[in-house]
Amino acid sequence: MSQIFDEVIDRTKTNSVKWNSREELFGSATALPMWVADMDFRNSAQIRLALHKLIDEEILGYASPSNALLESIICWQKERHQMTINKKNLLFSPGVVGALAVCVQALTSPYEGVLIHDPVYTPFSSVVQSNNRRVYRTPLVIENGQYRMDYDHIEKSFKENSIKMFILSNPHNPGGRIWSKEELILLTDLCVQHEVILISDEIHSDLVYTDSSIYSPVSLKEEYKKWVVTLHSASKTFNLAGAKLAFYIVYNDKLKEKIETVQHETEQNSISTFGMVATEAAFSKSKEWHKELMEYLEENRNLVADFFDKEFPEVFYMKPESTYLFWFDASSLHIESDKLTETFIQKGDIALNAGAAYGESSKQFMRLNFACPRSVLEEGLQRIKTVFNSVKH
Repeated sequence: MSQIFDEVIDRTKTNSVKWNSREELFGSATALPMWVADMDFRNSAQIRLALHKLIDEEILGYASPSNALLESIICWQKERHQMTINKKNLLFSPGVVGALAVCVQALTSPYEGVLIHDPVYTPFSSVVQSNNRRVYRTPLVIENGQYRMDYDHIEKSFKENSIKMFILSNPHNPGGRIWSKEELILLTDLCVQHEVILISDEIHSDLVYTDSSIYSPVSLKEEYKKWVVTLHSASKTFNLAGAKLAFYIVYNDKLKEKIETVQHETEQNSISTFGMVATEAAFSKSKEWHKELMEYLEENRNLVADFFDKEFPEVFYMKPESTYLFWFDASSLHIESDKLTETFIQKGDIALNAGAAYGESSKQFMRLNFACPRSVLEEGLQRIKTVFNSVKH
């Protein structure tokens, strides 16, 4: 099936944010876009067939989640993440970021503290701030080439800043780090001890490589179910960002009731018919596609790591345990952080995510999306090489 992922598809005719916003966002209409986290791969045949069938029914009216959709989520989470879910534990949302906003509104009050990592996915901060809550950051420490949590700093922040919520990227975006069972227990125990609600964003949790295992906090201890809300979607794994469907897994009835109230108030409980159909087809009928995808992505990941080892031995990077995102330190270029994106455009005509968007501690980092055909990836790596060579010399 690798030829499916090798196929180069022209996305410039699809109003793709990734491909059609290059000139607006990066100032170059020809830049190779390896930034925003969607994949340049064709969706599975099963998803496309299910959507064609929906169109053939000829009426796109209101629809509610089917039992088949609910069962596909329940079975997938049980099989992949050892989570036992009942239908009553599920709520739907148009997207994970929207679900984050609802959680902030529903489970905290204005001006209360919310703790996030530094660095971490940019909307964690913006969602908190736009809802008039106070965002606090706890630094991630680099040890043995990967991020580690600073639990003393987390507990200190819990005490000093009256933290009511911790938003966790599990696995970590942009570093690709999978938190171990022991790390998650240490964090969640602190949350329980200090009565802090833990929001676990697990949108990348099905993009795990063969040398790693992933855990969800609610699968580790029964008592955690009182304090944890898990957010998930098929969108990253199956390239369905445009289908607009995510879901909450909530075991605590009181938390669920608060979330439902805000969903009703903000009309954030209405989901796309296309998203429902695509998600059900993804989880129940696209397992073989997913298996082949992960094999292809793992080869891409290793290709990038080997290229950096050979061409830029002085460059620190994090080999992702999950996600299709490669996080590397560009400080050897000796360029100011606010000029890095521009430099990669001017010298290599390649569009990457700037690390400064993820936190103060990652201003010299860049994020590379390698979920693309191998020929495109190889071209992107050569463009990065051009940048390093031109700046150094």
